[in-house]
Amino acid sequence: MKLSDVQKRLQAPFPSHLVGWKPQAFTKDHSRALLLSYVDARAVQDRLDAICPDAWSFEIEVIPGAAVATVKGRLTVLGVTREDIGEAGDGNLGTLKAASSDALKRCAVQFGIGRYLYDLPKQWVDWDDARRQPKVTPELPDWARPDHERSPGGAHLVQAMEQLRYELPEDLDLQREVYKHLKAALGSLHPGPTQQGQAA
Repeated sequence: MKLSDVQKRLQAPFPSHLVGWKPQAFTKDHSRALLLSYVDARAVQDRLDAICPDAWSFEIEVIPGAAVATVKGRLTVLGVTREDIGEAGDGNLGTLKAASSDALKRCAVQFGIGRYLYDLPKQWVDWDDARRQPKVTPELPDWARPDHERSPGGAHLVQAMEQLRYELPEDLDLQREVYKHLKAALGSLHPGPTQQGQAA
């Protein structure tokens, strides 16, 4: 498998519930904020694990003497390496962990992961300063959503499916039973070649 084989999957939009919004600027009275979209480092790691679980690695090198915690990150995916600098923001108390997460995300953008977020327009929204969050979360445009979310109700369905993962019984035999029923249900929706041949 080469990087070019998985490029489209790396670049695909993230599910909208994984996209967060953070303020870049405020009005003087903090009643409105200019928001930027982002995904966290864990979402990037999950994307890499899903596509090439045994073929990526990330290393950091601490840069001494910087005003805030700063690292150089080196992300290798399927033998291709990209580097970028990561810094800890003021709110993160200058931790190396925050700088490492920043470096990972910046390196990942060079592989196309989350790059589309830079194309989203910055938005001024009403800001709840007491709760440190927007009063209404901005909506992502259709082009910035995965295919399954572009159909009515798709986003809610994916969230419901993810929630089901946490509601599975702990007993392994019961999990197998649930899996068997789910597989049968999916098979009835999308018959395989054998079932299609029998139907014909």
